[in-house]
This record gives sequence, C-alpha cells and structure tokens, in this order.
Amino acid sequence: MSWTRTDIPDLTGRVAVVTGANGGLGLETAEALAVAGAHVVMAARNPSKTESAVARVRMAAPRASLEVVPLDLASQASVHAAARAIVSTHQRIHLLVNNAGVMAVPESSTEDGFETQLAVNHLGHFALTGLLLPALLNASGARVVTVTSVARLAARVVDPANPHLSGSYTPYGAYKQSKLANFHFGLGLQRRLESASASAASLLAHPGVTRTDLLPGRDEDPKRMSRGPRGWLVSATTMTPGDGARSQLRASTDPGARGGDLYAPALGNLGPPVRKPILRRFRLGQDIDTLWRFSEDATGVHFSV
Repeated sequence: MSWTRTDIPDLTGRVAVVTGANGGLGLETAEALAVAGAHVVMAARNPSKTESAVARVRMAAPRASLEVVPLDLASQASVHAAARAIVSTHQRIHLLVNNAGVMAVPESSTEDGFETQLAVNHLGHFALTGLLLPALLNASGARVVTVTSVARLAARVVDPANPHLSGSYTPYGAYKQSKLANFHFGLGLQRRLESASASAASLLAHPGVTRTDLLPGRDEDPKRMSRGPRGWLVSATTMTPGDGARSQLRASTDPGARGGDLYAPALGNLGPPVRKPILRRFRLGQDIDTLWRFSEDATGVHFSV
C-alpha cells in the first residue's frame, strides 16, 4: 500500500524544527507534523510569508502548537541566532527537517563570502544541525532529515580548492553540487552518530519533481501555465507540494525508517515514497570526509557526538 500522511503516528509531546516552513514542501511538512500533534518550530526567512503559513496550518489544525523562529540560512549569524533561540526554549528536539533551499539562481555571494546555493542548501543546514545537536541527542530516538535531490547524481563533489565555483559557475552546476553536499552530509552525520552509539539517526529524502516556487517557470502566469499541452505536461510530470513532501514526512515519522535510509518517489521523480538504495558508493567515505572538513572550516561549527 502507498504511504500517505494518514500513516503518520501520533507525535504529541515531540518537538520538530522545519526549515523553510513558510512555503512549498516545508509548509506541507510543518502542517502534517502539527496535525499529528507535534510542537512545530517554523524556521523561515520571510516574516509576512511565514505569518500566512501559520494561518494556513491553523486552518488545518486549529489547536496546532506552533512557534516561529526567524532563520536566514544565507547568514551564519542568523543561523547562530536561530539556534540560540530554539535551544533556549527546547532542551530536547525530536526532529529536525533540513528542508529549505534555493535552486539555479544567478551567481552571487552571501555576507560570509559563500556561493549562495552552497551557503543556503548545505552550509546553513550544516551549522544549524551542529548547533542543535546537543538538544537532538537529549531526545530519545531523534531524527535529522536532510532533503537532497536526484540532481546529485549528475554533480561533482565540493572541491575545497574552489568550493564556490569561482570562474566556473553555472546555476544548475552549483545547485547540483549543493544537493550532493546534502547527500554526503546526511550520510556523514549518520556515520558519526553510529560511531558514538547515539540513539539519534540521520536520514535523507528526495521529493521528486514538485510544483513549488523552486520549479523553473513558476514565476509565469499560473493560468497560462495550466492551459493547453504545456499545462497537461506539467501536471503529468510533476507532483503537488503535498505529494512531494511525503518522502521527507515518511523519513521523519515512519517507525520502520532507519538511520542512513533514503526515501524518494517510487517512480524516480513521481509516485509514493519508498526506501531507495544508496548509490555513488565509490570513494563515498573519502568524499564525505572531505566535505566535512571543508564545512567545519567554513562555518566554524564542529560536531561533538
């Protein structure tokens, strides 16, 4: 049988942090977790958009336990401030969903001097996870779920000599690099948790091709997008945000999920979420260690499990 939101168990008493919770997959994830009874920390950048997202969640779950924490993953200062705000209130965190991201944007640098897609998609989440790790380890059976993409399969690993792709930047090349970094981070975190015999687990999710704001062409007129052969093609080859979020929701809540698992649509980019094999194993350990050293040096955040 296909896994759906109705398969999420009761999450009463659990604290979940979701990045990018004010839209797309993040909003769907926050809503589903809140409906299941979790206290959801909605960590997001845009205040007005977040306010609307909170209102939508409360429509689905009038008694939802929600908390909003400002978070701009492009700023390491904001990441540290958000982490301090979260741990000041919550000594235990049961779930962290590293969901937020940007896709195929023009070349730019953050205030910390990082390439924007690597900064938002990977380095911001790397630092946030490290800073929240003590609270995650305080909670029995905590999970960290990091959202990657099938784009990782065509990516090059981060080169510490030129991680920000100076002189060789392409929007999709940088995006693919950042999603492979997400993949290596999720597996690397699981390795460290296992080595320390920690009860926490790190899992990965790939949402497939979903009609969110990240999808190219979403800035066009929606009525025009929905008409004619193009509209039919978009509908037939993509999923709604609700369906796309199922992979990360299953990784987050399925009692049968285990550390190191990857959940993705059954048909590659479409379909219900299923456990998928881990590919690209050649030099996997070396690539993980290289990324880890670079990420610690770049962010100044060191993991102590």
